[in-house]
Amino acid sequence: MPLSETLARVDADLAAGRVPVARQRLRGLVSSFPYDLTLRRRLAEVYRLYGDAAEAGRWMYLEEDRNVDETAAFEARYGSPAWRMKALDWRGPEAMAATSFAEKQLVTVRTACAEELGHPVGWDDPASYRDDLEEKDGAAPSGPWTVGGVLAGVGCLVGALAFVAIWVTGVVALFD
Repeated sequence: MPLSETLARVDADLAAGRVPVARQRLRGLVSSFPYDLTLRRRLAEVYRLYGDAAEAGRWMYLEEDRNVDETAAFEARYGSPAWRMKALDWRGPEAMAATSFAEKQLVTVRTACAEELGHPVGWDDPASYRDDLEEKDGAAPSGPWTVGGVLAGVGCLVGALAFVAIWVTGVVALFD
């Protein structure tokens, strides 16, 4: 399907209130055309409809007129340069960027990632930062237990035991 036809469907989806469908179409287009900043901008607009500042900031990150609060939310959600590289979903050299600002942003993220990981990384080689991403940031660090966490765990255990007890009682009653 041509790009213009897909964009027309996005417009129709938004007009009809089918925001999730429009978002999915735009995500596919950004994946297919990572250099098109207009598509990224449109995707940011859809995330603003959801009220998701971090995702709006993610897709506007390469734009000079981006919103400072959205950018801060994106950087907070994707705390490391490796996560940002993954989130930006860029492929190819930075020189393919449509603007010098976008190119500078991409270089800054890649350079910060390489410095943090201690080896060269590249947009064309996701394994160069994803392996380290999984080792360093893949799992949330384990923190101390909280009262709420313990109560939730105990509640789940009690519920599971009650279910098993009722099930065993039913099976025993069946053979009585």
